[in-house]
Amino acid sequence: MGLFGLFGSGESSKSNDDNTETWKHLTSEEQLEVIEEASASKPVAIFKHSTRCGISSMVLRQLKNSFDIPEDELDMYYLDLLKYRNVSDEVAARFGVLHQSPQLIVIKDGEVVHHASHHSISFEQLSQLV
Repeated sequence: MGLFGLFGSGESSKSNDDNTETWKHLTSEEQLEVIEEASASKPVAIFKHSTRCGISSMVLRQLKNSFDIPEDELDMYYLDLLKYRNVSDEVAARFGVLHQSPQLIVIKDGEVVHHASHHSISFEQLSQLV
């Protein structure tokens, strides 16, 4: 299965053979306002992925294979930063986190409480923040 098959074409993927069915696609700057507001009631995570980077693909695969956090405990967003570079730039500006790829950013109460990149991204860290 190709990478695009993991995420489908809708706002959230509905594949039955992976753990990303509750991940939402981050495709517009307007969604960042929704993310900030939602982070008041539960954590929100953004995974920034470069579809041209082998390390990013490996980290995505590891994260997806471990991911089992229920949607009512965490909103998880997937950002294809090559396709939506303007959104990636706005994430960096709005949340004050230097752009990296791959990158995982966790937001609570409108503030970044954790960010990691490359091999520092781990499901264990993410699950401890929920």
